[in-house]
Amino acid sequence: MDSKRIDEPQIEELRALLQKEILRYTPLAEELSDWLFRHPETSGREAASSKRIAELLEAEGYQVTYPVGGLDTAFKAVFGNNTHRRKIGIMTEYDALPEIGHACGHNVSAAISVLAGLALRPLQDALDLDVHVIGTPAEERGGGKATLIENGVIAGYDMAMMVHLFDSNLLSPLCLALRGNTYKFKGKSAHGAAAPWEGKNALNGVQLMFHGIDMLRQHVKPDVRIHGIIREGGQIPNTVPEEASCEFYVRAEDKDYADEVQRLVDDCANGAAIATQTRCEKTSSFPSYSNLKKNGPGLDVLARVYEELGLDLNGDPGKIFASTDAGNVSYVCPTFHPCLQIAPTGTALHTLDFAEYAGGEAGRKALAVGARIIGLQSLKIFSDARLLADVARDFSK
Repeated sequence: MDSKRIDEPQIEELRALLQKEILRYTPLAEELSDWLFRHPETSGREAASSKRIAELLEAEGYQVTYPVGGLDTAFKAVFGNNTHRRKIGIMTEYDALPEIGHACGHNVSAAISVLAGLALRPLQDALDLDVHVIGTPAEERGGGKATLIENGVIAGYDMAMMVHLFDSNLLSPLCLALRGNTYKFKGKSAHGAAAPWEGKNALNGVQLMFHGIDMLRQHVKPDVRIHGIIREGGQIPNTVPEEASCEFYVRAEDKDYADEVQRLVDDCANGAAIATQTRCEKTSSFPSYSNLKKNGPGLDVLARVYEELGLDLNGDPGKIFASTDAGNVSYVCPTFHPCLQIAPTGTALHTLDFAEYAGGEAGRKALAVGARIIGLQSLKIFSDARLLADVARDFSK
């Protein structure tokens, strides 16, 4: 990689051009965000949402592959001949939540990514940069990005980025690694009154697994989160349940430690099966999510971007955010997943209160700001070859 840096006058010209393009396409982004909010689709079922975004990008000159990567609602949009030396993947999330719609703000986040993708087009030659907008469905449940990585769609990028909405501004939220599995216990049915001794109670296996995990909690690190629900517990009280099932999520700051805790949870399941004379079968609920890997040099740049935009870093970087499959991308290339405030501090994600802000004026105002975050981060990093090399070196640690 060469050590050239674009001079300051040209950077200022590119910055002005970026701003001009953002303002030009903000009405289009507002229309998209509003439409997505009014037509929420849950993970893996984002047919109309993905089609609308793909068609919008295609109408603006992007070459769109849709569907892609084995996912019916994923797409990959590339502008130009794809012959520049550097590549950025702008991740686009558009799945909603059951019953409460876009209570995670993906309607706004998707429109921000599209707006940034449109605004960066005229900067491609100066930055020697190919701009890809990647439709990444099923973030809430399904790990769409993990599947796209596995199938080679997310590969070969110098940087990946998106902006998430939140109740505060953060450069890099604390996103935990996540493992999700379903445990199905199988026993033997019997009449609950006439001959219960002939049965093997699958629900007892589920209950004992829960108790085992409750005892496990005191012996794992403080960052670990284990939570589960009973999916199936029997059909009628007077019959010993032959089948019962539960689903558990395991989270930790480090993906390797998450795997270690997952093995302990599996031991709880297997021990419960032995104790209740039942059998237990484990199936993965979705691909594993990795923790979000931080990139020091890139986050330093992002801090300057937030400062230039007058955004107060008022969030707590040590507070657990949740989990995201963008974490998987962060182990493929340098990845940035900053948060932009659209709701008052204390307004929780995945609530109707947060959805109100995502679908209102606060969400619309965030569009241009979010696109500037992606655009300026890209401009600063790809205009300075030494800085780009620093970002790459930090990623390789």
